[in-house]
Amino acid sequence: MNFFRKLNAAIDRNDSLLCVGLDPTPEQLPDRYRASEDLFENLLAWNQAVIQETQDLVCAFKPNIAFYEALGEPGMTLLRRTLALIPPHIPVLLDAKRGDIGSTAAAYARACFHELGVDAVTLSPYLGRDSIDPFAAYADKGLFVLCHTSNPGAAEIQGLPVQDGDGSTPLYLRIAQLATGWAPNVGLVVGATYPEALAQVRALAPDRWFLVPGVGAQGGDLAASLAGGLRADGRGLLIAVTRGVTLAKDHRAAASQLREQIRQARDKLQAQARAPEKAPHELSPGQRALVVELFRLGAIQFGSFTLASGLESPIYIDLRLLVSAPRILARAAQEYARILAGLAHDRIAGVPYAALPIGTAVALAADTPLIYPRKEAKEYGLAKAIEGAWQPGERVVIIEDLITSGGSTLATAERLRSAGLEVTDAIVLIDRQQGGVERLAQAGITAHSVFTLTQILDILVAEGLLEPEKRAQVLAFIRGA
Repeated sequence: MNFFRKLNAAIDRNDSLLCVGLDPTPEQLPDRYRASEDLFENLLAWNQAVIQETQDLVCAFKPNIAFYEALGEPGMTLLRRTLALIPPHIPVLLDAKRGDIGSTAAAYARACFHELGVDAVTLSPYLGRDSIDPFAAYADKGLFVLCHTSNPGAAEIQGLPVQDGDGSTPLYLRIAQLATGWAPNVGLVVGATYPEALAQVRALAPDRWFLVPGVGAQGGDLAASLAGGLRADGRGLLIAVTRGVTLAKDHRAAASQLREQIRQARDKLQAQARAPEKAPHELSPGQRALVVELFRLGAIQFGSFTLASGLESPIYIDLRLLVSAPRILARAAQEYARILAGLAHDRIAGVPYAALPIGTAVALAADTPLIYPRKEAKEYGLAKAIEGAWQPGERVVIIEDLITSGGSTLATAERLRSAGLEVTDAIVLIDRQQGGVERLAQAGITAHSVFTLTQILDILVAEGLLEPEKRAQVLAFIRGA
């Protein structure tokens, strides 16, 4: 059966996006499986227990070939015997990260798909398309190309800027663009430890399947990964977990809990997507005038712009310009202060660095103390991580310039919360309406905006400052991205 049909059938049957790894290591073998003097029989018993206890809770199993190769010839026998234990209706994804050219790649493909008979494999794109083509020739198999991996050093190479037209894009986004054009059975590997990258890659590959490692032992954010990577149909992700299940005292209980966490987060996201949009608040004449002033300042521009994500955007918002327009900055601060007055708070916190001038203006307008977390801790003086006066337990409202994915606001909230401060609200001038509000809500933060991007576009069209066709183009972009 075609891998993706088999995968969808398993998802339907088990209502699961959980992919459990099978990576036995002698050093981690639980005592309860040391039933004989034969190490390999014990390792096989371990794999068998994981398979039997979780086969109705998973969408796939993922053995990593390295753990078997490291055990020599008996290890490869262990792999074959493990594969034989997996029910035929559960797809097997071999984590092999193969990458070579010509006849070597063809030999690797035969080894994976003929010798071992797996349904899918992970591949490295470093050698280019001709290293993937021999695998892609097996049209019924799944190929998962490394894009942005979950390890701490991933960005060292995968984040390198690559020239793209007049701008640049991170290498991992270029890989996503290229690899998904190589074959229809190509998916991507994107780590849960980088949820913003996951969202960016999803924008470039809206229909492809992603293998998402990093949840559990590596500390990946499950909710943020689902928010950034799920397709509109609630699928498109294989959430890969190994140690969180195989090293658990109760494999079934651990897998069941993970499956339920994934299901609940998925169902919540889909319910939010189906819910009708809340009617935006009516804007006052003064607020409408502020939008026009922001446009004339150049803080809102239309054209073709390369974003940090590498995407080409028809709109660019640069609220850093407010520092050069004190009257407009003061007017914007009044709008922040108006929202702040309705929220319980002891202090406000500016997000470094773009929102710090705005935060200062809001502190003056609202007569409220300001603090801010440093992006990097000082190695001299008092070595503060958070500047300003504060006490643990105080309620802090985050001040940000705008919200797209919510990543910078979440990072700020995490630093504040780790210091013992309470964070449940954030205020932004502009909500770009690209999922950030929903992502913050999952982290227990309510986002309040002075303007939505749709409101801004409507005002500019009404004032004759924007063509309706450009408005439609911008809306199509933000809804697609």
